[in-house]
Amino acid sequence: MLAAANRHVNLFNFLRRKNFLRESTVRKIDDEGNSALHVAAVYSKYKLWPIPGAAAQMQWEIKWFEYVKYSMPRVSFRRNNKEKSAEEIFTETHTTLVKEGAEWLVKTSESCSVVAALIAAVALATSASIPGGIDEMTGKPKLQQHTAFEIFAISSLVALCFSVTALTMFLAILTSRFQQRDFARDLPVKLLLGLTSLFISIGAVLVSFSSGYSLVTEDKFRYAIFPVYAATCLPISIFAVAQLPLYLDLLRTNFKSRFDYR
Repeated sequence: MLAAANRHVNLFNFLRRKNFLRESTVRKIDDEGNSALHVAAVYSKYKLWPIPGAAAQMQWEIKWFEYVKYSMPRVSFRRNNKEKSAEEIFTETHTTLVKEGAEWLVKTSESCSVVAALIAAVALATSASIPGGIDEMTGKPKLQQHTAFEIFAISSLVALCFSVTALTMFLAILTSRFQQRDFARDLPVKLLLGLTSLFISIGAVLVSFSSGYSLVTEDKFRYAIFPVYAATCLPISIFAVAQLPLYLDLLRTNFKSRFDYR
């Protein structure tokens, strides 16, 4: 019961692997009639998971509760002395965390959607303008034989597609109802897909910008223009680096679990 209440994952896994979570053990209750599943459902701000962000905390709380529930025999699914089930206690004690997670997701999605919209606008304008112009005789781009032109065309299209995808994911989060169950999988996956698409679009638009300028810049200025490239790419690169820790945390919470369901 203490292992479940204090989120001691390693200890709980050890007891489970050694088959200590038998019916006689899980039948034990405290003075208020709470079983191990009841105490696992109680949220405390002093028992945080090693992951930043209220939304990620909520996701791991749901994972932990479901894991403990999966590990318990059916006999443990009982009500306490106040006639409350473990699910009801979980909902009541996590109301504040759900609200904090929703606010955090809204702020993150709003800031990222602004960047995604800007990249989409730039990518659309870039894809519509062809470096070197069009050959009036053939109607084809004059510089289409250059490798840099192919890179420019492909990267512009990639930037446009992924920036629109990122914008769609962030808007989907902003219009979500932020129900408790949404934090288990739906919202984190949308945020992860949005950030992935945003990072790809950022890289693609930088490649498109560099390749396009290399086509229209004369050879004698080609290497001198590199500092200008760096200065232009710096602000958006800083944003990407600032969001990278969040992206890595999302990968860890969605694809790496400390809970062994075997």
